[in-house]
Amino acid sequence: MSDTIAAIATPQAAGGIGIVRISGDNAAEIADRVFRNPGGKLLADSDGYRAYYGHVVQNEEVIDEAIALVFTAPRSYTGENVVELSCHGGLYIVKRVLRAVLENGARMAEAGEFTRRAFENGKISLTQAEAVMDIIGAQGEQAARAAMSAREGKIARKIDELKTEITGYAAHLAAWADYPEEDLIPVDTAELSENLADCISRVKKMIADGDAGRVMREGVDTVIVGKPNVGKSTLMNCLAGCERSIVTHIAGTTRDIVEEKVVLGDVILRLADTAGIHSTDDPVESIGVERAKSRMDNAGLVIAVFDNSMPLDEDDKRLIDSLKNRPCVAVINKNDMENRLEVDYVMQNLGHAVYISAKDENGIDALSAEIAKLLGVAGLNPADGILSGERQLNCSRTCLKMLEEAKDALDIGMTLDAVNVSLDSAVAALLELTGERATDVVTDAVFHNFCVGK
Repeated sequence: MSDTIAAIATPQAAGGIGIVRISGDNAAEIADRVFRNPGGKLLADSDGYRAYYGHVVQNEEVIDEAIALVFTAPRSYTGENVVELSCHGGLYIVKRVLRAVLENGARMAEAGEFTRRAFENGKISLTQAEAVMDIIGAQGEQAARAAMSAREGKIARKIDELKTEITGYAAHLAAWADYPEEDLIPVDTAELSENLADCISRVKKMIADGDAGRVMREGVDTVIVGKPNVGKSTLMNCLAGCERSIVTHIAGTTRDIVEEKVVLGDVILRLADTAGIHSTDDPVESIGVERAKSRMDNAGLVIAVFDNSMPLDEDDKRLIDSLKNRPCVAVINKNDMENRLEVDYVMQNLGHAVYISAKDENGIDALSAEIAKLLGVAGLNPADGILSGERQLNCSRTCLKMLEEAKDALDIGMTLDAVNVSLDSAVAALLELTGERATDVVTDAVFHNFCVGK
């Protein structure tokens, strides 16, 4: 990290302002080769945390007006000297400013290299670094709040508390085993077992919240199913806020899968409206029905629609049977009409049900609440700090497995050395989670998907 890097830190599109970020020991000196301040002030002589007006030049030709922001190490995003050149946001201008900086001694930054330097300079933990991309990619309010909490170190502090506690238990066991002649406090195995049970409970909650947070952040593949003419396409259009599916009184209008991504409450749904599932001899309809069943089998959430004004028939009951033990919300549509549907039968078999009128857009809030409850998002507080991504969840699952092994070994009376081996592995998993003992392979994988400007 001894060289100085540069990249465009704003989107690759026309805008009011474009920013070229420079980071490294020689950031100010390189910036001085392309930036001219009317008063002759050199950025390299700045105390930092100042903004300077001037022009960016290349071969004595003025490229653009610019504002230079100067940050000095270690009080910068990367922990290094940083200069940000803010110019007009035309694509050609910003790229030309970057070219001038690169021609005067900087190297093009790799994907995520600014944030990687922040991590390697101890400015942020690995979980905080991953939160940067979650902030950029957030598609809803709760996802953004969760990412910001992680960026502020909420989840890192939770992990650090666990790591400190488990390390303390491991140190006590190691000292007791290695120095039996010393006057050490004996190990209370019953108390230690209770403490490990508490740690296990906390890690389990972290994992559960992380799984729910992933749904909130990444969304869930959702399929709308039901017989023909029960209101599936009307519900699709209602949730999408526009006419995505053709709606008519003629059964079988939808024959292929229609898709749309919507935000319902705190959850992103990747919705798919499907052909009505029923017995048919029509070869074209049959293809649509089979596609609907296939999509249903692979969905993370099923919204099963039933007609409140019609009693259940064999097609309805076969659908209900196929949805048992699946993540499913039953939607009793057309609640503005006289009830003839056996709602108790639906509730007994599917568990989650709401009444709506898709045509009148009534009951959508109830549907949103029921989906949030089913997916574990209801009651989730993003500000508490939530695990993000499969890497963090895998590390936490490894920690949980090792803690459970340690408690089991303790409870069945195995030697304290054996218990301590599992505790050491649990601590190692937490260290990998925060990046304190992350291998280059792990670190490379984390920053691989970053945009260049971060």
